[in-house]
Amino acid sequence: MATMTTRPMMSGDNTNSARCSVAADALNDTRLLRYSRHLLLDEIGIDGQTRLLNATALIIGAGGLGSPVALYLAAAGVGQILIADDDTVDLTNLQRQIAHTQASLGINKAESAAAHLRAMNPEIVVEAIPQRLSGAALAAAVARADVVLDCSDNFATRYAINRACVALRRPLVSGAALRFDGQISVFPNAGPDAPCYACLFPEGGADDAQRCAEFGVFAPLVGIIGSVQAAEALKVLMGIGQPLAGRLVLYNALAAEWRELRIKRDPRCSVCGTT
Repeated sequence: MATMTTRPMMSGDNTNSARCSVAADALNDTRLLRYSRHLLLDEIGIDGQTRLLNATALIIGAGGLGSPVALYLAAAGVGQILIADDDTVDLTNLQRQIAHTQASLGINKAESAAAHLRAMNPEIVVEAIPQRLSGAALAAAVARADVVLDCSDNFATRYAINRACVALRRPLVSGAALRFDGQISVFPNAGPDAPCYACLFPEGGADDAQRCAEFGVFAPLVGIIGSVQAAEALKVLMGIGQPLAGRLVLYNALAAEWRELRIKRDPRCSVCGTT
């Protein structure tokens, strides 16, 4: 049976007008019908759906992981979605990056995905950010978000995202996929005992050469991991269930095997540590 290690893995405009805050009693007939299957769930109902409509999610990376994340957040009714990527769609992406089509070739991934999301749900606000976020631009984008989803494909970006989320106390939903192995965790970045991404994978200890362009990735794997990321983000935004905080979930597609590891805060962590 295949096994998994706990080393980190990599996968991988026309902006709508600013949204207005939606009151719980202001769900119109279209929204009531569109989100009716959510409204039937006691854990969500009108209050939970209203929280989603008033929320902002930042998705960093519009590739294999970012595609299902973005599609499910848009379909679920997250009111404002910011999606950032500086890459363009090429033919090798279409094996797994389901937010893009043959017609997207050569188009910036953030803009391609944003167009897809707007067509899927025209009542939400989708903002494409066609650049690699770093420095002040990254901090500004994270500050605008209620939840951040790391769907990036390199460790430098992952570490920068984590630092920004820790500094601004924004919850981070992190996913990765490579070959047949995937992993997901949630870092709330709030509370004295909450670990951050660097507690799990200390900066300077990762091999930045692990990318799907060199090692390959099983097409449905990014859909599985990205869908779990979307589910965790929705739970965080609505305040329901038990998010994967303090836990790392590992999935091996060849063995159809799920594993879970507990994560503790490292008091010596270079990002969130106190000693």
